[in-house]
Amino acid sequence: MDRRLTRRAFTASAMAVVAAPSVHTTATAADEPLILRCSLETPPSHARNGVVRDYLRKIEIAAGERIKTRLFESGQLFPDLQVGKALLQGQIEMAVPGSWSLTGIVPDADILQLPILYGRAIDTLHRVTDGKSGQLLARQIEQQLRSHVIGPWLDLGFFNWFSTSKPLNSYGDLKGLKIRNSGGAGQAWRTQFMGAIPNTTPLPNVPLALSQGTFDGLITSFETVASGQFWESGIRHAFEDHQFIGEYIPVVSLAFWQKLPADLQQAFTDLWRENISAYRVNMAAAQSRARELVQVHGISIAEPSPDELEATRRVMTISQDQVAKLSKISPEIVEAISADLAGGD
Repeated sequence: MDRRLTRRAFTASAMAVVAAPSVHTTATAADEPLILRCSLETPPSHARNGVVRDYLRKIEIAAGERIKTRLFESGQLFPDLQVGKALLQGQIEMAVPGSWSLTGIVPDADILQLPILYGRAIDTLHRVTDGKSGQLLARQIEQQLRSHVIGPWLDLGFFNWFSTSKPLNSYGDLKGLKIRNSGGAGQAWRTQFMGAIPNTTPLPNVPLALSQGTFDGLITSFETVASGQFWESGIRHAFEDHQFIGEYIPVVSLAFWQKLPADLQQAFTDLWRENISAYRVNMAAAQSRARELVQVHGISIAEPSPDELEATRRVMTISQDQVAKLSKISPEIVEAISADLAGGD
């Protein structure tokens, strides 16, 4: 009898020894911070990087020891054209891609390329991005990318035409040039509308491609030209038509979002909304500084007159249905844009 009790006691003791490390390991894992990897293709000097760096720092402070952020810049992990897929596959937890780079997965992300929005003022465009149109697109991004849109979009600034050897003093000067764009059918259509030849090249590859003459110019913002020092790659001329507003959309993967307790989800949302106005002001200031800087480095800037801009928009808008169909933009979001525009009149 005593021997049986001894065996039972020994077995129970052995099971306790085996179970103990498992309990300890689980507790330790629970205490480890969640890792948030954020991918940007722009260099550290770019204004977007400064905004995201500030936001991630605020998140770490709010989270205490519960979240550790890692920012990968200059396309170290992925160019923006690939971050949608990377979010889907769990290779990153966060990205702030340009809306144009998501069009391969979410076609409606190309809405800012529609002719009706060509050359519009920033306040008018915010009625679209912050209104019903932006909300519809956010829901699509969340469904298609299995991601959560944190809040309002971050302005990059207006995109314009840039060239290397050929001066750009009018729309006609674009004819025949091979022009790089950042992606999406809308930019390609507008390039062809001007009589130029579209080319899509990831941003990290642009300086070398410019130097080698792969294309004659590009569509981008002053900030991107300045942060990449594209004058060293041959950019000499700009035609400032404010053809569309570049917008970055802050997203985190749904898998990561669902791991966050309610208070941290609220912190992500609140910190972005509390700072987005200041972030937009900072981005606009960066564009102004960049515009001055590119001129210091020998880039000449020409602008169409307001009448030319308005006339060009009217001609472009005749092809609105064609552009929407080419870009696979849904009728629902086109109607929402018209409603957002009308709402401010």
